[in-house]
Amino acid sequence: MKLLHIDSAATGAGSVTRELTSTIVARWQEAVPGLSVTYRDLDAEPLPHLTGPVLSKVDPAIAEAGEQTLQQFLDSDVIVLGAPMYNFSVPSTLKAWIDRIALAGRTFHYTEKGPEGLVHGKRLVIASGRGGMYGDSSPADFQEAYLRQVFGFLGVTDIEFVRAEGVAYSPQHRTDALEGAKAAIQVPLREAA
Repeated sequence: MKLLHIDSAATGAGSVTRELTSTIVARWQEAVPGLSVTYRDLDAEPLPHLTGPVLSKVDPAIAEAGEQTLQQFLDSDVIVLGAPMYNFSVPSTLKAWIDRIALAGRTFHYTEKGPEGLVHGKRLVIASGRGGMYGDSSPADFQEAYLRQVFGFLGVTDIEFVRAEGVAYSPQHRTDALEGAKAAIQVPLREAA
């Protein structure tokens, strides 16, 4: 079984989502013998944002990096994704990664009945960190709603959020939110392997 571990927070070692993704991955490693883990840090090694030259594949190295990114996603069984809320959405580095995996004909296609996702059988665990409190249905939450939409569009339906909210209110709020989020992490089943 292959797990793809992705961090996108720009805050380094102090990141809530980095702490959560590390905990989630450690639980998977404990529960699934022989688990293969691949790690990507989108802050340390960002993909270029989509521009005309990137789309036209003028630079072979950038085109190859995009193909490797897509293949890494397709080859994984489980994706653990650190997605902090930045300005009500996701970091631009995460959006650049999503732009490499959301490809017509590869991860979705259009039919007479509308779009159809081509990516099935993957489990996605998203570590969500938020400075404020947004709950499950805030109109200001474009982060989790966007991630549900885009991955659902690709065909990924097994999506779990592990959320730490209010982390910017005070050090105690941060500690409490992290403890609550860690307690909410579901234990992977050996049957998942």
